[in-house]
Amino acid sequence: MPPASLRRAGATLLFMLLSAAVSVRVEAQAPARPAAARLAPSLRQLSDNAPRPLRVSVTDEAAFRQWLARTRPGAAAEAEPHQKGLLRVQGLSAPVLADCPWVKFVQAADRRARPERELGGLDFGVNKVTAVHARFPTLTGQGLTVSVKESPLDIADLDFRGRLLEPDPLAATLNSHSTIMATIIAGGGNTSPDGRGVAWRARIAQSSYDNLLPDDGAKLAAQGVSVQNHSYGVDVENFYGQEARAYDQQARQYPTLLHVFSSGNSGQLPAPTGGPYAGLDSLANLTGEFKNAKNSLSVGVTDAFGLVNPRSSRGPAADGRLKPELVAYGAGGSSDAAALVSGISLLVQQAHQQRRGTLPTAALVRAALLNSADDVGRPQVDFVAGYGQADALGAVQTVLDGRFVEGTATTGQERVFPITVPAGVHRLKITLAWTDPEAAAGATSALINDLDLTLRRPATNQTWLPWTLSAYPHRDSLARPARRCPNHRDNAEQITLDVPVAGTYELRVRGFAVPQGPQAFSVAYELESGLTWTAPTKTRGLEAGATGQLLRWQWTGPATTARLEYKPVGQTAWTVLSASVNLADKLFRWTAPDATRPGQLRLVAGATTALSDTFFVARPLALTVAYSCPEEALLTWRKVPGATQYQVYRLGATHLEPLRRLTDTTLLLTTAEVAARYFAVAPVVAGRVGPRGATEDVLQEDHGCYVRSFAPRLLVTDSVRFDLALGSVYRLQAVALERQLPDGSFLEVQRLSPVPGLTMDLFDPTAPAGYSRYRARLTLSSGASVYSQPERVFRVVQAADVLVYPVPLPAGEPLRIVLPPNESAEVRLFDLTGRLLRTEAAEVGVIKRIATDALRPGTYLLRIRLRTGAEITRRVLVL
Repeated sequence: MPPASLRRAGATLLFMLLSAAVSVRVEAQAPARPAAARLAPSLRQLSDNAPRPLRVSVTDEAAFRQWLARTRPGAAAEAEPHQKGLLRVQGLSAPVLADCPWVKFVQAADRRARPERELGGLDFGVNKVTAVHARFPTLTGQGLTVSVKESPLDIADLDFRGRLLEPDPLAATLNSHSTIMATIIAGGGNTSPDGRGVAWRARIAQSSYDNLLPDDGAKLAAQGVSVQNHSYGVDVENFYGQEARAYDQQARQYPTLLHVFSSGNSGQLPAPTGGPYAGLDSLANLTGEFKNAKNSLSVGVTDAFGLVNPRSSRGPAADGRLKPELVAYGAGGSSDAAALVSGISLLVQQAHQQRRGTLPTAALVRAALLNSADDVGRPQVDFVAGYGQADALGAVQTVLDGRFVEGTATTGQERVFPITVPAGVHRLKITLAWTDPEAAAGATSALINDLDLTLRRPATNQTWLPWTLSAYPHRDSLARPARRCPNHRDNAEQITLDVPVAGTYELRVRGFAVPQGPQAFSVAYELESGLTWTAPTKTRGLEAGATGQLLRWQWTGPATTARLEYKPVGQTAWTVLSASVNLADKLFRWTAPDATRPGQLRLVAGATTALSDTFFVARPLALTVAYSCPEEALLTWRKVPGATQYQVYRLGATHLEPLRRLTDTTLLLTTAEVAARYFAVAPVVAGRVGPRGATEDVLQEDHGCYVRSFAPRLLVTDSVRFDLALGSVYRLQAVALERQLPDGSFLEVQRLSPVPGLTMDLFDPTAPAGYSRYRARLTLSSGASVYSQPERVFRVVQAADVLVYPVPLPAGEPLRIVLPPNESAEVRLFDLTGRLLRTEAAEVGVIKRIATDALRPGTYLLRIRLRTGAEITRRVLVL
């Protein structure tokens, strides 16, 4: 006989196996929930049961297909790619499917995705992206890949040059939305500085939002995608569905892959009918059930002052979880805000690579982003702004400074991490995040593994709990401020402690209930204090003379004021811009001087002085292509006061690269250099390179080889004159007007030397009657000639004559009449029987057109009575 302990263990194991078998059999044959609960809320409200494309979650695909073939042979079921247990069904109504014993959940399969953007601008200073670019120039997203899931983007856009993965040249660009999103995330700044995105050296992959389920994870991994952006939505949906579950499942399968969703622009709409929050206006209105996923980020939108846009969609999720988690600036709506957070996520990932040599888990990226966010709206967390305004600088510094810990926990296990808080810290903030296992579609509570975060001070045994919101479905309850109490709904928790006493504290993470453990987790923390500038920066200055530009700083401390001052480089005295600014405002409107020069700002608050970067006040320097010839091109630009040199850039394999630095305001490009095609220029003032202007394409047809335009004053005239416009007179000796002779050669009829300027009037004093062909010939100092395109002119023979053309006249083409100078006339048209068909007036200086649509083929008489009294008759033949 085996020992009693072994017998008991064997019996326990047998009981567990039998229980599991029974559980599987019961789940497969009879779902626990009633049929109505297995329908998505939108399907429960339908008044008809008409068949529509539906997606079902099944417990046993083979058994479901057998049921379908036996009971509904006319219906069709197709497996969803890369999604086990999900099928797309046609030909059955939702209630019929919900009654099937093998079906767990039913929802609509085809909801049309829509971009969530309106027209607007861009300001990377709001979320401190410009500060990251200035302080951490190596954080560019290089080596990482972002995927933009929506409609195809413009693969010819210069800002994506050399960084698009698997571009499809045959894909139709349906709208500009995806191109704008990719530019915000990873634009290279090749078209202009405004085209530079957050992670401007990252690679860019694309996929379609026609499929609302996650993309093939294996393909995303093969492409190296670590962030996927979703700036689109459907109708308001407030439930945890098949798509939310699939995204949570993919997060578990690919722990370093982060999905970022826009929350939507439906913040003023009510929650959908059905569900616990039905009928509550301006709440629970995320645009898509996939945005209810636990392991992704949903992002709402603010204005440039940090105020949440009323149209920004808000939470809670269907089970009361906190949504959206973040907000960010987006002049074009929540689409822009999500794209910006996607770009920041890439920078956080690269920061971790630089510190640890590996990609961080998505849970750590979430923890860093949520912990560093600036509180906006109601204090602490809320269902409108989530954890607050995304702070790129704070998130990146969290990772670079190593202010995070990671570990695992099981049920009842507690992990303890000591942290030392120095004196002078204004706020201690800690955030716990973990990638939770996927729940069942339609679950009323999505959280599976429940962890608890607490902060303890050993010296006094004081403890602090996370901030938790009320999820009770009443407007007043949902608007209540967060309270310190255990959180058993969210897979992220945050504790803040204002003005902590210096000393040692303990961050404690405990497994409250971990049925699918051990559960990995990440904790990020920061010690907030002090005053720092965030905008303008050395990489992003201010526009000279522009009104209402925003100066930004970060302040964590008690309420106080400061003196704001400005000083141009080279001067010793500071100019007071405001004697008293409220530091808590964190911004100030200012009209910069209308002059190009570098300068600095400073804030003085008692013994504290904060200096900004040395930044440029300037207008972007525009580049002009004076001419573009096959063998060379000439670039010119305006002289900038104070500039000692100019930096010229050309487009390389992926980004603009320095080409040459010179003191002149012109640059002659060789044939080899012209091949680069795209160029820009920036001034160098006081040894610093200023802002460059927009990039110019030297091969654009409008530039031409010296000749901008060559056109006759009138196509039909009694004197032949041309207007010639040039791009440059550099090395130009003479300009001549030439007329083509009957043998095909050209005769010079006028010559200008020296060339009088960039525009001139050319004249042929001996022009023959009828049609003549002309061109302009430019003679260079090298002896070479440059020609304009030829133009044709019709010259009237006698000033007193009247021109009627064309004759004979094709039926339907208008008959044209040209009068002598300063003449008007009455025009009458007769048939050969003498019947008057039409009478019209011809005005001075206008080519009169007579419609002939109603005329049959034949001969007609045209009688023209001039204002001077003479009458002229013309025979007109209509073919």
